[in-house]
Amino acid sequence: MSQHILMTSKEMNSAIEKMADDIIKSEKDMKNVVLIGIVTRGVCLAERLVKTIKKKTKIEPGIGSLDITFYRDDIGSIATQPLAKETQIPFDLTDKKIILVDDVIFTGRSTRAALDGLMDYARPRSIQLAVLVERKHRELPIQADYVGKKAATKYDDKVQVYLKETDKIDKVVVYETKN
Repeated sequence: MSQHILMTSKEMNSAIEKMADDIIKSEKDMKNVVLIGIVTRGVCLAERLVKTIKKKTKIEPGIGSLDITFYRDDIGSIATQPLAKETQIPFDLTDKKIILVDDVIFTGRSTRAALDGLMDYARPRSIQLAVLVERKHRELPIQADYVGKKAATKYDDKVQVYLKETDKIDKVVVYETKN
């Protein structure tokens, strides 16, 4: 299996800046906007986006985390006893504009699981999706609203996002299949 760097640390920072700018431009009233990161890397990216938005607007959107383990449609195939992490949403989501944050969108199934999870908490005004990397090969009609980088990959390739907070380094790597 070969690999190549899709994004360096510098490119990741630029992508996060661009995503924050796009969110600010799209959302005129940031007071009702909250960012919810999908555990684990989506949470780190949401924190970076909130920090960038606050630096640019002086407004700090609410932030939370959502564990989608038990909402996944493949839960039986990922582990006999899946390890759930903690969901932390310290505010009411009713009538909020939620920006759901994840590292990569691929088939759309993780996003669908996150949507199911969010709807168990409240009825938000709207839900948008922000991803650092967008791949093709969607299996569900789900599209990202804010994208850091689009990646042309084969279905069997693996895209891995590494973040300083969890992996001690910032980079995105594509592990390519030999088809």
